[in-house]
Amino acid sequence: MSWGTELWDQFDNLEKHTQWGIDILEKYIKFVKERTEIELSYAKQLRNLSKKYQPKKNSKEEEEYKYTACKAFLSTLNEMNDYAGQHEVISENMTSQITVDLMRYVQELKQERKSNFHDGRKAQQHIETCWKQLESSKRRFERDCKEADRAQQYFEKMDADINVTKADVEKARQQAQIRQQMAEDSKADYSLILQRFNQEQWEHYHTHIPNIFQKIQEMEERRIVRIAESMKTYAELDRQVIPIIGKCLDGIVKAAESIDQKNDSQLVVEAYKSGFEPPGDIEFEDYTQPMKRTVSDNSLSSSKEGKAELKFGGKSRGKLWPFIKKNKGVTPEDFSNFPPEQRRKKLQQKVDDLNKEIQKETDQRDAITKMKDVYLKNPQMGDPASLDHKLTEVTQNIEKLRLEAQKFEAWLAEVEGRLPARSEQARRQSGLYDGQTHQTAVTNCAQDRESPDGSYTEEQSQESEHKVLATDFDDEFDDEEPLPAIGTCKALYTFEGQNEGTISVVEGEMLSVIEEDKGDGWTRIRRNEDEEGYVPTSYVEVYLDKNAKGS
Repeated sequence: MSWGTELWDQFDNLEKHTQWGIDILEKYIKFVKERTEIELSYAKQLRNLSKKYQPKKNSKEEEEYKYTACKAFLSTLNEMNDYAGQHEVISENMTSQITVDLMRYVQELKQERKSNFHDGRKAQQHIETCWKQLESSKRRFERDCKEADRAQQYFEKMDADINVTKADVEKARQQAQIRQQMAEDSKADYSLILQRFNQEQWEHYHTHIPNIFQKIQEMEERRIVRIAESMKTYAELDRQVIPIIGKCLDGIVKAAESIDQKNDSQLVVEAYKSGFEPPGDIEFEDYTQPMKRTVSDNSLSSSKEGKAELKFGGKSRGKLWPFIKKNKGVTPEDFSNFPPEQRRKKLQQKVDDLNKEIQKETDQRDAITKMKDVYLKNPQMGDPASLDHKLTEVTQNIEKLRLEAQKFEAWLAEVEGRLPARSEQARRQSGLYDGQTHQTAVTNCAQDRESPDGSYTEEQSQESEHKVLATDFDDEFDDEEPLPAIGTCKALYTFEGQNEGTISVVEGEMLSVIEEDKGDGWTRIRRNEDEEGYVPTSYVEVYLDKNAKGS
């Protein structure tokens, strides 16, 4: 099958068909281009969606992602981000391997088509010119033949007429011969041109046009093959990302399977556990007896609360208040408004953060020190003195952070019951602090009770409780004899004792040691026989009396 032989007379239709083929190719290019734009838009929307639901940094929402379900959701968001990336890969590959390639091919195809049809038109024009020459030679031969016939007839007429002179007859005969010769020449010319035209026409329809049409056919078939290959590439580019998309989906499934409901339940306990014991039974209060109220030791109510309930009378609703009312004010630095367990976690987190800051500053100090050593060994690299200010600043920051960390460690030790329990006095001080904290918590809880007459207020209750507790503990301190000194110590650094049971010291100050460090990092000291408290062991240089220690 060849267009040159089968479609030798369909030049115009072939020209229209090849133009249609180019239009189809351009339409396919436009289709792929729009697909790439859709893939990019879809990937962008997926990324925006993933970003929209990502937890915000340093927010409460970020804390919620400690739960396995939230972690799985975060993994899903990350997998969807990777999923979007694969659609971007599809778009990029289709653009580079299909769209750009086909657009270049279309330009080459148009140029080739133009050249082939230009050759075809040129061949047609040539055969049309040969045809016109043949027609002209044919008409001239016909005209000369007619003129020769007329001249012969005129000669015969003149020769038969007796009235015509011999000269006229001779003249007519010569004219007839001339016309006859012209007719013979025209015949020979017509025959030659006809022979030449037939040769040209044969070559035109059996050689030139078939060759040109064959090139056009091959061009069209290459276009069809190219569009087929592009369609295969189109599918293959999609197929290439399927394994990675499958891994993304597998990651989502794996994240879902990692959800542990028991672990999440335990995290809820750790997040909200107060550390308080449930309230005990409330004793029966006999109103038939004189107005003397006794309050159960196991009840959360204090003696002051008992009086408050008496004031409430029969309108008291008898609620239990095992929860501390939230403090809407500013959170204290030591987190004392939190329940014990939550306070311990807050303090531990603060200590960990401070230790990280200390480590960061320490690394920076070490780096500056090394750089200073390099400058000392190689003065041409820099001035060592230029680093002194920065080194001093970093050292001061480390010292401030250490003091801050020790302060929070003291509070943490107090909550965990390590520091205050090491001495009787500190235990009583801790008892005072814990009693105040507990009493404050109970008083806050008591706010949940309803007071119809409005006579009970939190401030009155707290003030009364603090006065009673302070008086009781002052009596106990008055009865206690001071402990003997077992040595002396010198303060290496200034320490501000802002916590219960601690004492402030100034750098270089000499004090008496009354209790050694028991392994918790604190030493008990005394000043002027009336001021006692704990200081960090690392802040003092201790000189123990061997006799006192031995005894």
